[in-house]
Amino acid sequence: MHMADALVSTPVAGVATIIAASLVCVACKKVKQLQNEQIVPLMGIMGAFVFAAQMINFTIPGTGSSGHIVGGVLLATLLGRWPAFLTLTSVLILQAFLFADGGILALGCNIVNMGVFTCLIAYPILFKPLIKKNSSTFMLFTCSILTSVFGLEMGAFAVTMETWMSGITVLPIGRFLLFMLPIHLIIGILEGVATGFVLVYIKKTQPAFFKLSEIEFEEADKHAHRFNLKSILLAFALPTFLLGGAFSFIASSHPDGLEWSIDKVTEGLELPISNETPHILAQLLQDYTAIMPDYNTSFAGIIGGILFIVAAFVISKIYKQRYN
Repeated sequence: MHMADALVSTPVAGVATIIAASLVCVACKKVKQLQNEQIVPLMGIMGAFVFAAQMINFTIPGTGSSGHIVGGVLLATLLGRWPAFLTLTSVLILQAFLFADGGILALGCNIVNMGVFTCLIAYPILFKPLIKKNSSTFMLFTCSILTSVFGLEMGAFAVTMETWMSGITVLPIGRFLLFMLPIHLIIGILEGVATGFVLVYIKKTQPAFFKLSEIEFEEADKHAHRFNLKSILLAFALPTFLLGGAFSFIASSHPDGLEWSIDKVTEGLELPISNETPHILAQLLQDYTAIMPDYNTSFAGIIGGILFIVAAFVISKIYKQRYN
């Protein structure tokens, strides 16, 4: 669902950037207020895991399309909504600047569409109220699917509206919605299933970690719900490198849900590239910063994961010194 710059006008991109930046500032303050030295390393390894998982596009049978997880619901469940939003935002920034995945001008839109709707809206509205202590495996899967579908459908609708309000493409809103919503419904269901599997695994293998919630992070004594941080980091490290390395070879080559929808509406015609100054500058900046455009190396997932882990390690050291 990563939007390219060709879909958005400067005013729409500007409004989305202001919204995204404001929420990032709030998220930074919320994470700082936790004063919990465990949260930053967790954000780092979970960000690396989601980054690697997003590289694995799965084929949607009978459509010629593919999809990948967004990861917002998973992150919000394990970290809390504000740390999750900040983590997913970091993933999207890394993807845009280093891998040219999603436009730089459209970055604010992508943060809103994928981060805000999953972490800050879908999770607190659906998942958090429905999941209770000792919820069954069936309930975990059900809530994961419902929340993922809700978040992705809102994001798909927002992509369509942002494109329509921008008015720089030939994509009619009715036909665009007709393809965007059904394909992301399927992607949301599949992401919900994948999220459910991860949550069930964590619940069984790391029950102390699974009990943590946004409320417990903020209100409970920070020593009352200690868990083995190293075991959590190791539990996600191996899947991260497998997804980013070995499994990346089996990723689907079909276009993702957004690209597929655009192809269907335009009947395969490429969208024109805007010659407006902001679009040109954004493209020049991305050409300069994207060291691995379109993940053109087999080790892109591993490299991205390592960058996340190293950044989290450095930040956690600073964070620990600040509050100890």
